[in-house]
Amino acid sequence: MADNDRTDRPAGASPAGASPADPPVRRPSFDLDYAPAPESTAVVSIRDTYDLWIDGAWVEPADGTRAVTVNPATGEPLAEYARAGAADVDRAVAAARAAAADWAGLPGRDRARYLYRIARQIQERAREFAVLESLDGGKPIRESRDIDIPLVAAHFFHHAGWADKLEYAFPHRRVEPHGVVGQIIPWNFPLLMAAWKLAPALACGNTVVLKPAETTPLTALLLTEVLDDVGLPPGVVNIVTGDGSTGAALVAHRGIDKLAFTGSTEVGKSIQAAAQSRGIPVTLELGGKAAHVIFDDAALDQAVEGIVDGIFFNQGHVCCAGSRLLVQETVADVVLDKLRRRIATLRIGDPLDKNTDVGAINSAEQLARITELVAAGEADGGEVWQPPCRLPERGWWFPPTVITGVSNTDRVAREEIFGPVVSVLTFRTPDEAVAKANDTPYGLSAGVWTEKGSRIFWMAERLRAGVVWANTYNKFDPTSPFGGFKESGFGREGGLQGLGAYVRPVRPGPRPEDAPAGASRA
Repeated sequence: MADNDRTDRPAGASPAGASPADPPVRRPSFDLDYAPAPESTAVVSIRDTYDLWIDGAWVEPADGTRAVTVNPATGEPLAEYARAGAADVDRAVAAARAAAADWAGLPGRDRARYLYRIARQIQERAREFAVLESLDGGKPIRESRDIDIPLVAAHFFHHAGWADKLEYAFPHRRVEPHGVVGQIIPWNFPLLMAAWKLAPALACGNTVVLKPAETTPLTALLLTEVLDDVGLPPGVVNIVTGDGSTGAALVAHRGIDKLAFTGSTEVGKSIQAAAQSRGIPVTLELGGKAAHVIFDDAALDQAVEGIVDGIFFNQGHVCCAGSRLLVQETVADVVLDKLRRRIATLRIGDPLDKNTDVGAINSAEQLARITELVAAGEADGGEVWQPPCRLPERGWWFPPTVITGVSNTDRVAREEIFGPVVSVLTFRTPDEAVAKANDTPYGLSAGVWTEKGSRIFWMAERLRAGVVWANTYNKFDPTSPFGGFKESGFGREGGLQGLGAYVRPVRPGPRPEDAPAGASRA
């Protein structure tokens, strides 16, 4: 708007070129409310029912058991899918075992070609995958479209590049694939977690039996179309859907040579025990209760954006979410004021609306868990603040929440909430910040905001977290390893460290996994 159109000038002043007798020029009135901008669902075709993907074909479950996945934004059913039992898992492992020798024997450049094709097809069908991910999981379309799906393609591209260069990835070592890998993925990043696990396993020459989460199986099932289109040999990837009993059958199967799991710490412990009893390797990426540390010399406006991204990204359904906010006392009031004003601008609603910032909670069970922990935080003396907002009447929703007056001993500060809730604590010195940040059974991630590079390195050396972000948060790349300490699991995904989890030193003599899938192993 030109200067002479403004009305915010001193009283009695006239616009340039106008006499005092001219009527004042008034600023036009603008309606700054966002108009709905829904993403079309026409690009997605959801079947009424899905079977199991075993040996390159759709297979009905042996006992005919099925379940339903629903849209968390509406509570309406999306599709019916097969629930695999022990017999189905046995069939999938047998198919993977039959394909293992030929897949491992392929030259690395040939395995790379398949991975490159998968990556390109995902890019070509990115909109379709993004819409389906938001429908089935409840996350905002802008996150599925701009973060999840591009990272999925990036992981396949990255590991395709390593498939024919393993001798450089592991110099002075002779390595080979484990054989058949059992992989169990969570519901918060369904397709991305599948890519995190499938890409390195396939690049190294393993075959896979993948079990998606029971509330978000659809993008993994859509991925089978890509695997089929690129001509991936039958049995190299098998997908068995179901609930916890399906995962338990996969973990217990004697034909599995390695396990990889992302999910809750409780389930991870049981998987670790099962793997240890059989002497097979396991990678666990489990829960977290990350500390997001803000020093008084930080760029506070940028830090507030990092706080918002750290806890409200994907409705807080993130294992590395910055759910504990540690703010230096001297700037605590300023940071909280800025944070509340920023949260008040977040838009909560339809995940398919491109303007939505916070989508739906994944399930009724998870909503109950979030509600319980917030109530516990309030009962322990915390002060709960939520912005004025209208939640949709259908589906499962929880508003962005800030809890102040929290102690490190409170449940809300110690237990993983996995929702859009941040607990606020204060500190005076860097030593106190480290002590409070490390006072947790978890050790997955942390964030530090300060203008001093020396302080960043000082904090990073002392924080017991697998990933420490500096003046940013929730940045992921397939070249960078991700994983934690303590009850956040062990092993890494991504980078050379993640690749190394899918090979082992070459063993002399016959390989035990060359035995039939049902045979006992020493």
